[in-house]
Amino acid sequence: MISRLPGLSLPERVWNTARRWAVAWWRILYLGAVVLVLVLSPSSYGKGTRRALARHLYLDTAPVLLGFTVLAALISLVLTRIVVVTALSYGLSRYALEMVIRVLVLELIPLTAALFVAMRCTIPNGAQLSRLRQAGRFDALRSQGSDPVRIELLPRVIAGVFACVTLAALSCVVALVLAYLGVYGFNMAGLSGYTRMFGQVFSPSVTMVFVLKTLFFSLAVALIPMAAGLYDSGERAQPDSELGGLARMFAVLLLIETASLMGNYY
Repeated sequence: MISRLPGLSLPERVWNTARRWAVAWWRILYLGAVVLVLVLSPSSYGKGTRRALARHLYLDTAPVLLGFTVLAALISLVLTRIVVVTALSYGLSRYALEMVIRVLVLELIPLTAALFVAMRCTIPNGAQLSRLRQAGRFDALRSQGSDPVRIELLPRVIAGVFACVTLAALSCVVALVLAYLGVYGFNMAGLSGYTRMFGQVFSPSVTMVFVLKTLFFSLAVALIPMAAGLYDSGERAQPDSELGGLARMFAVLLLIETASLMGNYY
């Protein structure tokens, strides 16, 4: 949407909007590079940083782990039942389980985990980071000779990535188990066929796309809200709102999902 600033012509408003978006994307890329360097630097894991990192890892993962796993289990049961009944009615029962795994495990659960972590953890953390910056916490750390990005931002980013990957991995395992139980019940009769079908679905290329997609999802939901909270827009009249950060995050998630679909099916 083109912002409406009083006294500016349409080309000027278009230019201002395009410039703000370009600056926002550049800041996200720059922050990602900075975080990558800090993650690989042993000096980033001092005593104070380790304590903050452990606290954020626990707070961003443990409280939501059970709830999201139960949600993923319910979705798995409902989707498995719908697909199996529909496939039986059309005489395509042998494709039902493969369809469940492709739709649920490969596509739905990683995206749902990323959105869940974003809404529950990283977006509130970005807002908290903005409040700390406005309250003078960053200036106080700089006056003490500390890096506010290393102290306040890095633990939140790592915790967001860890929470997203953990929720996606655990929920995929639960979904695979429940999909088997939904089709074969509590017996081992279909285990050999299930493992063979699983190996056919998760070929090396599909597995690589799945791992990369989950990783990029986690990086997107961890970095973009932090960038929105860390930086000012540079213009008092048009601050970089949380809505803009949400729009950029959803755009990145959509691009990642589109790229993964092309990699898997084209």
